[in-house]
Amino acid sequence: MSQENEKGFVFEKANYMMLAGGLVLVIIGFFLMSGGGSEDPNVFNPEVFSARRITVAPTVVLIGFAVVMVGIFKKRKAQ
Repeated sequence: MSQENEKGFVFEKANYMMLAGGLVLVIIGFFLMSGGGSEDPNVFNPEVFSARRITVAPTVVLIGFAVVMVGIFKKRKAQ
């Protein structure tokens, strides 16, 4: 029986772990971007431009997307 006809999962356990880890990193990055707003729309809050929201959070999100991409493209081990 060829490998195309085998029934089972598309990825191995390591792939799924990488996908889950990347998803967690993306969620953490978006959580880091949140906040910094103001209750009054007429008052400016400079916390919107903090280093956490401008630099750290987008970097964490991009790393998360890279981990997900590696998890998708990682090849199966030969059996």
